[in-house]
Amino acid sequence: MSEGETSSSSRGYRRMNLIISAWVCLVIGPGIILYSENSPLLLAFAAPIAIAGIFLLLIGLRLPNEEDVDPAEIAAWEPDATMLPEAGRVMYRIDTTLNEPIRTSILCGQCGNLEWVEGGKPKFFDCIFCDAKLWEEEE
Repeated sequence: MSEGETSSSSRGYRRMNLIISAWVCLVIGPGIILYSENSPLLLAFAAPIAIAGIFLLLIGLRLPNEEDVDPAEIAAWEPDATMLPEAGRVMYRIDTTLNEPIRTSILCGQCGNLEWVEGGKPKFFDCIFCDAKLWEEEE
């Protein structure tokens, strides 16, 4: 990731993080003021925290909601079909969608083959390209 770029996870939650930080400041600042017993040092510390909370809340509420994602973009997502590093056994990767339609992608780490299966993780799976047995669950 280059400078100036932000990851999708940090970009998507910037608004929520600012709002949560604002509420934390708005609770801590007045809390210190109420329990400071008129100490000038604590008042000088708590007042800027409370004021910063107000500004953070205003900024957070004015930011656009960046969490809206196109459902077609989510449905079209596929993991990278790459070979996984050797670890002394057959490696594989499984990704299952949480939204309808439920689909599972299975990536064979030995040959880089990517297969899609309807529904959740199957009880067993053999790669059709390299004939590697990826897993078999016992009952």
